[in-house]
Formats: sequence, C-alpha cells, structure tokens
Amino acid sequence: MIYLIDAVNIVFQVYTLMIFVRIIASWIPQVYEYKIMHFIMFYTDPYLNFFRKFIPPLGMMDFSPIIAFLCLSFIQGLVINLLRGMA
Repeated sequence: MIYLIDAVNIVFQVYTLMIFVRIIASWIPQVYEYKIMHFIMFYTDPYLNFFRKFIPPLGMMDFSPIIAFLCLSFIQGLVINLLRGMA
C-alpha cells in the first residue's frame, strides 16, 4: 500500500509542476511553439479554466492559479489520508 501512496503523491507533484510550468509559460509566449507545452496546456487548462470561471482576472493579474494550487494541495492531502486510512 505504501507504493500506491507514493505513486499517487508523485502524480500530484507532477501535475502541480505542470501547472507551475503553465503559469510561467504564460509570461513567455515563445514557449508555446514546443510540443511539450501543448501537452501541458492540454492537461492543465481544463483544471485552471474551472477556477477562472469563478475568479476573473484583476487587470493583468490572474489569481485563479493560486486557488487552484490550494485546492490541488487539499485534494492531495485528502486522497493520501484516505489511502493511509485504508492501509
């Protein structure tokens, strides 16, 4: 069971890193030419767009990724604790 918990934790960490890369890439438009960015955008934009519906940008600043990070961290903790409880 410990391997499953570690695997789930790694998946959450990779997805968090993908979101972070997506946010940084929004400041550097040239990186959108790379296929890896298309992959990252394909998997992270639906999640980020969910929060953008409820938290509109304030001028040039988009604060929805902060809430997205917090929710992802909360969900990660919840899933990990549920898996530990099953062990």
